[in-house]
Amino acid sequence: MSKIILIPLVAVVFILIDLYVFQAVKIAVQNFAPLGRNIAFGIYWGFTAVTLLGFFLYHFGNPDFFSRVARQFMLVLVFMNYLSKTITLLVFLIGDVIRLGQWSFYKITDLLNNSKSGIEGQKISRSEFFAKSALVAGGLPLAAMSFGIISGAHDYRIRRKSIIIPNLPKAWHGVKVAQLSDIHSGSFWNKVAVEGGVDMLMAEKPDMIFFTGDLVNNEADEVEKYIPIFSKLKADLGVYSTLGNHDYGDYKNWSSEKAKAQNLADVKEAHKIMGWDLLLDENRVLKVDKEPLAILGVENWGAGRFAKYGNISKAYAGTEDLPAKILLSHDPSHWDAQIRKDYPDIDLMLAGHTHGFQFGIEIPGFKWSPSQYVYKQWAGLYQEDNQSLYVNRGYGYLGYPGRIGIPPEITILELRQS
Repeated sequence: MSKIILIPLVAVVFILIDLYVFQAVKIAVQNFAPLGRNIAFGIYWGFTAVTLLGFFLYHFGNPDFFSRVARQFMLVLVFMNYLSKTITLLVFLIGDVIRLGQWSFYKITDLLNNSKSGIEGQKISRSEFFAKSALVAGGLPLAAMSFGIISGAHDYRIRRKSIIIPNLPKAWHGVKVAQLSDIHSGSFWNKVAVEGGVDMLMAEKPDMIFFTGDLVNNEADEVEKYIPIFSKLKADLGVYSTLGNHDYGDYKNWSSEKAKAQNLADVKEAHKIMGWDLLLDENRVLKVDKEPLAILGVENWGAGRFAKYGNISKAYAGTEDLPAKILLSHDPSHWDAQIRKDYPDIDLMLAGHTHGFQFGIEIPGFKWSPSQYVYKQWAGLYQEDNQSLYVNRGYGYLGYPGRIGIPPEITILELRQS
């Protein structure tokens, strides 16, 4: 179906939702003074008008006229508005179904008793309780998502773990490793906050820094204005990185394969400009006091539907006899699919990719997110036998420009022999 037809039809559905939910608003404010009612109605329809305007501008406006962030917020506003109103509609509809049931019961009773209960010709009024309950139910996700954007998007948290590597050379005991993942620079809307997170990491004075993929959403130019910020990442033993599924530009319609290939080359060049050693199915052997440790990096490889670019055998080649190995691989499903099965001497794998769904609950003793229904390992430290996997919750965000309950993460790992 043509977009010229589809988008107006969707807008009509939105307006029908608005009209139904407005009935709940009218009931909820029926006891307000006239001025208060008019203000409430104005806010309701004003927010609706802004949302619908953004909806049409996103689909029919000149994309070059709006920034990526502005277009992102247009869609998010539509989603937040109509998710909340749909929840309101469903709760309010329950009240209307109950009201219809009451009316039907009285009518059937009258027919069976051949009498009149007085209900005929009368209406059973909509419940103020259901109207207010519906508005509260719909308002909660709207408030939570708004708070997640304003407060959660850049609420960087440092998470610390000690990683035991039994074969770790003595000179490497106590080495501090920092990890970032999933920067998604094309989604950022607060440059000052992004720089503040980098400063937090550097204040930890890590010996090594690892980045485990998704520097951009789709296009290399997304990261241009953030290169000076991420170039601040420095460590005595180096900064090492790899690619994530979004870095390849697979989610954009390119004018040609040549343009797509050039974009990927530009993404790789950005790593180089920032001073990051990008590992593309490669390894580096680092030494502290002449004792070696191997850093392996693979291109994106996941067990699910995402493209499999990586070749772990190439990254592994030449490290067979080294006592300890750390692997950078964007997708945590790689761990069970290949690493644990075929490479039991890779001691630690660092991944990201899941973002912890940017939504969930984490309190002492309890951790939940919708991400766990897709990924067995989705956030934090996992250990099997002598192998460990750490899944970073992500530094940035994608789609929804915020986080609820799963704050962005800066990981600090201490390598230990025991």
